[in-house]
Amino acid sequence: MSFAVIQTGGKQYKVRAGEILKVEKLIDKDKVEFKNILAYGDEKNSVVGSPEIEGAKVEAEILKSGKNRTVLVFKKRRRKNSRRKNGHRQEFTLIRISKIFAKDGKVLSEASKYEKKEVKEKIKKEEVKK
Repeated sequence: MSFAVIQTGGKQYKVRAGEILKVEKLIDKDKVEFKNILAYGDEKNSVVGSPEIEGAKVEAEILKSGKNRTVLVFKKRRRKNSRRKNGHRQEFTLIRISKIFAKDGKVLSEASKYEKKEVKEKIKKEEVKK
C-alpha cells in the first residue's frame, strides 16, 4: 500500500489512497491537487525530498466544508474585576485522497471505487462531533 506525506495548512499528513482526511479550509472546488509532497513510497522503497519532491502530486476530491466545534477562550485577571470570554470555530474541509503520483508522473496508487455508504457514514460522524 503506497503512502505520501503532504503538507497543507501548515501541517503534515501521511495519506493513502481512499483515505478521508479533515484538513484546514481549502477553496471550494470538486477536486484539489497537493504539490507539496515531502515523501512517498511503499513497503519496499521510499523517496524523501529535500524539502519537497518535484513533479510528485496527490489528487483529492472535496467531500464537505464546515466549521469545527466552538472552542471557548476565557481570560480572567484576578482581583481586577476583568474577564473576557471569546469563542472560536475553525473552518475545515473534508477530503478523500483519490490518486498518488510519483515524480515521473506514474500513478503509485489509486482509490478503488469507494462505497458511497462508507463516505456518508464518515461525514455523519463529523456532523455528530459538532
